[in-house]
Amino acid sequence: MLLARRIWNWCRRFRYRCGYGVHSPSDFFLITSVMYEGLPYYAYKPLKAASSTKSLPHYRERINKLLFRLVNYFHPASLVDVGQGNGDALRYMREARPSMAVVALEGLDKDNTLLRLKKELARLGKVDFLHIGFTPYYKEVFEVALPYLHEGSCVVVGDIYASAEREAWWKERTTDERVVITFDLYDIGLMLFEGKRFKQNYKVNFF
Repeated sequence: MLLARRIWNWCRRFRYRCGYGVHSPSDFFLITSVMYEGLPYYAYKPLKAASSTKSLPHYRERINKLLFRLVNYFHPASLVDVGQGNGDALRYMREARPSMAVVALEGLDKDNTLLRLKKELARLGKVDFLHIGFTPYYKEVFEVALPYLHEGSCVVVGDIYASAEREAWWKERTTDERVVITFDLYDIGLMLFEGKRFKQNYKVNFF
């Protein structure tokens, strides 16, 4: 069922492959040279060897590699990761920039998660890279973090089509004036906050 769904969605998104129709040079570069980058990075092999086999929510390896490349591209000084998982995604992101400050919250208990998140955000002052993974409180996490995001911030939201509610929330972000640019890669959604840009929403055939 999962394979059939992926094939169906790949066909639906065929015209969104390889940056087709993207006119912004920076967005085109991000799609073609970061998202579609196929060269093996130095860290891929040891990271794959260290991958967890725990039966917890997790991304497929292709998405973990993409997270590595996104962190490597944006060079964030700080990473906030919220969501339960098997640890692979966080390891890939950490390895891409070992010097960045990292805050990792499991995101299962709402009150505790949001309280700790507020404290950590106040301590950091701003967030360069926010990953909202497998947590039922993605809406609340985003709203709490929003005042700490800036024009250079990148927000990745996992599993944007996991449920009708999550999909509807993601679609609202594509019309949200606080969010300038979005990339819908099906497995994840990417938000940028570059204030001097015109609002733009992209779909990317990334299967």
